[in-house]
Amino acid sequence: MTVALITGATQGLGLALAEGLAQHLEPTDTVYLTGRDVNRVMTAVQSMPGGGARVRGELFDVADPHAAQRLADQIKERHGGIDIVIGNAVMRVGPDDEPREIIDHYTQVNNFGTTRLLRAFAPLLRDNGRLLVVASSLGTLHHLAPVLHEGFTTPSTLDEIDEQITRWRDAVKDRRFGAWPAFVNIPSKVGQVAAVRVLAHQRREEDAQRGILIASVCPGMINTPTSALWWDVSTAPTPAQAATAVLDLALDPVKPEQYGELIRHGEVIPFS
Repeated sequence: MTVALITGATQGLGLALAEGLAQHLEPTDTVYLTGRDVNRVMTAVQSMPGGGARVRGELFDVADPHAAQRLADQIKERHGGIDIVIGNAVMRVGPDDEPREIIDHYTQVNNFGTTRLLRAFAPLLRDNGRLLVVASSLGTLHHLAPVLHEGFTTPSTLDEIDEQITRWRDAVKDRRFGAWPAFVNIPSKVGQVAAVRVLAHQRREEDAQRGILIASVCPGMINTPTSALWWDVSTAPTPAQAATAVLDLALDPVKPEQYGELIRHGEVIPFS
């Protein structure tokens, strides 16, 4: 029996991923559709077209420091392990948001939420499992000033990545941007990709033997109301269309060159 989990799955790409996984899997399989609002989770589950895997709603607020481990413990008790985890939860920001005012919650969701997900669920991965974090091509070092690169290339643990994100967060709160870009998406996405790389480096040998893939994934531009605040997305793919490449990573045989990397439409995007 295959067990899958998607965070941030009540709308947009996450909802499309939940539906796509359910359609590709069998009735004996389970897809956990998770989100932080119980009513939206229930509505999303009810919107599933039926057929394929069972879709089970679960409350999961990634900003809660204890939620990831709590849910991982529950899934271990129910199923013994997990096969597919896709971290898609994100706090989106608009052009009018003041970075200093939103940065605490933003990092709790996008960055610390990611590292907590990695810590909690990586140990549960079964053979041939997938642990994917939805990030962005903005999460590469050429979007950062060279003086900042070392903070994301030298860490060897997730704790050290968290320390770097904390330093950036505090600089934003104190309006000490220095070399940091004003667009908060960039350091945040770099931090997500760096976290995946660190975890993958720690597990590479064992995961290669067990057929496991850990990677970050860029779904590309998507036609959503939030993206439309920043860019013209009128010709961009719908969430369902964008989900296809992510689902391929989750379901297709592992390509060793993708392990630990940022993947966009099947191709590796160099981190540096």
